Parts: sequence; structure tokens; C-alpha cells
Amino acid sequence: MTVSRTVELEGHIIDSGMMGTCFGVVMDMGGEFEVEEFEVGRTKHAETYCRMRVTADTEEDLRAILHELNQQGATVTDPRDATLEAAPEDGVVPVDFYSTTNHPTVVRVDGEWLPVEDVEMDCALVVDRSGETPRVHTTVLNAIEAGDLVVTGDTGIRVDPPERPRNGTGSFGFMQGGVSSERPSASLIEEIADEMRAVNEDDGTVLAVCGPAIVHSGGRNALADLVRTGYVDALSAGNGFAVHDLERDLYGTSLGVDTESLEHPRKGHKHHIYTISEIVRLGGIEAAVSEGVVSEGVMFECLENDIPYVLAGSIRDDGPLPDTITDAIEAQDAIREQAQDADLVLMLSTLLHSVAVGNCLPSTTKTVCVDINPATVTQLLDRGSAQAIGLVTDIGTFLPMLRDELLE
Repeated sequence: MTVSRTVELEGHIIDSGMMGTCFGVVMDMGGEFEVEEFEVGRTKHAETYCRMRVTADTEEDLRAILHELNQQGATVTDPRDATLEAAPEDGVVPVDFYSTTNHPTVVRVDGEWLPVEDVEMDCALVVDRSGETPRVHTTVLNAIEAGDLVVTGDTGIRVDPPERPRNGTGSFGFMQGGVSSERPSASLIEEIADEMRAVNEDDGTVLAVCGPAIVHSGGRNALADLVRTGYVDALSAGNGFAVHDLERDLYGTSLGVDTESLEHPRKGHKHHIYTISEIVRLGGIEAAVSEGVVSEGVMFECLENDIPYVLAGSIRDDGPLPDTITDAIEAQDAIREQAQDADLVLMLSTLLHSVAVGNCLPSTTKTVCVDINPATVTQLLDRGSAQAIGLVTDIGTFLPMLRDELLE
């Protein structure tokens, strides 16, 4: 005795590999499939359609296969409303809740397909009926409240993974950016600069995710210029980045090393903790800027130009600075708000903070990842963005080149 359901695939499913992936999913999970209809798009912009019947030994096996097919963009031919179940208590989701991808998703509620708001991976889907029309949004598990209507199972859910169009061109095309090693090429710098200009002209948001290496390697001034001239609209970093940036202004060093001469001044190893002490004494970075103690650098330009920033703390932090968010959940929420507003994200020599931001990004957000470590770049690009450029290079080389391309 077997059970079966019919699913449909539509779009550029051959070019993107979606069709082959779906065939493989069925076979790898012990099911069988039979293609009932197959229409190949015969022009550059035409889409391909495939309808197939999926068979499994048990209902449980079939549900598991359909779940995986759903993640790849396949949909059942007889759509039903999504199954909703009330959360039993705060922070607790129903059994078999739907865990989201970072791809655009729609949910069928009361016979209507509703787009999911604030798309993010590894969240629950909550249906809000408080307004005139229902809304569906992602919610992290710790924010679930008792009584929230949570989507369970896979019924009534459609995922729209990015496709590779037949005419896709450019570094930001579907999965075309890859990883460029050695020094950044002029053509890639121009591509990134053009994208930043376009976001700027459309009043969009460029989010820079910054690591301390920016200061160590000499890229600080270039980044400050980009903040001052309006090409960076928000900043996400850790306590360390801000401390090194402020230390550079107060003492001319970064972790006690003169960034110009590379010499170690006397007592330079104490500059890091002295900087923290001075900023704490003044009451925070804003107070240090307003009193003229801090007069240049990235944090200075953020405050002078009303650029919002999030400094997310960690267990490794010295101090930390008064501006650093030490509550992990609060920091996650602040990062999530930044990520959802971003149109372009620059991940600049920081693995941990880039992963944190990347976890909150929809797959449609364009990203640029720059790091001297190839493994870091590869790991960040593999987190699900369909439009990404990776550069394996010194951040101190990349930022001045980008600054010059944008400002000259």
C-alpha cells in the first residue's frame, strides 16, 4: 500500500538545477516519481513547467519528501489552507511547527496566498488576525507568545527560491559572484561601487558589518570617508571594532601598535584598556564626540552624520563600552532590525558578526564579503544568499580602492 501526491515545478527549473535537485530528493528519501506533464520553455524568457506524482510507502515518508520538495520551490497541485495551531505558552511552539527558509514565502490563509513579512531563516510563521486582513510574519522562537497562531506542517506554504535566469549577467547575478582571490580587481570594485551608488540614489540602505582588522590594516580612514559621504547608511560591529577605532583617534595605535609606523610605543599595550576607561568616564561615545575628545574615525562619523550603529557584545569583550549591547537577545533583535532594512550588506573582515547578520537576511539581499581568509569568505557565501560577491584580500587594500572608486 503506497500514498502519493502531485506536485508542480515552474520557472527556470532546468537552468537553476531545481528540477534535478527535486528528482534527487525524491529518490534519496526512498520515494518514487512519475513525470505526468513537462513543457520546456523555448525562448530566453519562457519558463519551464513540470508536474509529477510523488509516491512513498507511508504517509509519514511522503510528508518528509514533500517538506524537502517545498524547500526547493515545488508546490502541491491541490493547495489547502495552512494548518494553524495556538502556541501553548510563551517561548514554546507547537510540535511540527514550520521552520522557515530565508527565501520569499507565501502562506495560504482563508483561501488567499499571503506574503510572509520579514523573511528570515530558522523562525516560526505566525498568522496575525488582529487587523482587517490577516498577516503572516516570521517570529524567532523566544519571541513566541502563548496563543500565537503558528503555522504547522507543510500544507498551504509556497517557497520561492531564487532562480538562475537564462540572461543572467554581472557579478551579482544568481550565484555568479563566486570568490575572487588575490588583490581585488578593478572590475569587481566598479561593480560594487555601481551597486552602492544605485542603492544611494534609490534612498536604500547599505549596511557595513565591520571587524577590528579594518583598523589594524589601515582601512579605517577609507571607511570613515564612506560613512561621511553617505555611502554607508548603517553599521554593525562588536565592542572590539569600536574600541580599536577610538584608540586610533586617542593614541594613534590599534592594540598598542602604531598603524602608521608599525612601532610599539611605550605602554602601547595599555592603550586598549585606557581607551575603554576614558570613554566610560565620559559616559559613552556620543559624549566623547560632543566634548571633542573623539574627533575623527568611523564612530565619530557615525555620530556626526546620524548613522545608526549596533555594537553587539560577547563574552570576550574588555570593558565593554557603554554603547555595547551586552544582552544577547537584545543584540539579536537590534541586528535583525538592521538586516531587514538593508538593501546591500558589506561583510568586512569579521566572521562572527557577519554570520549573525547573515542569519537574519533574506536570500534576495545582495552581499559583499571581504576577508583575508578564504574559508571565511566561502562559509559566509554558503549561508544562503543568491546574490553575493566574495573577495579574498586584505581589507586595508579593498576599502581605499572602493573609496577612491566612489569618491573620485
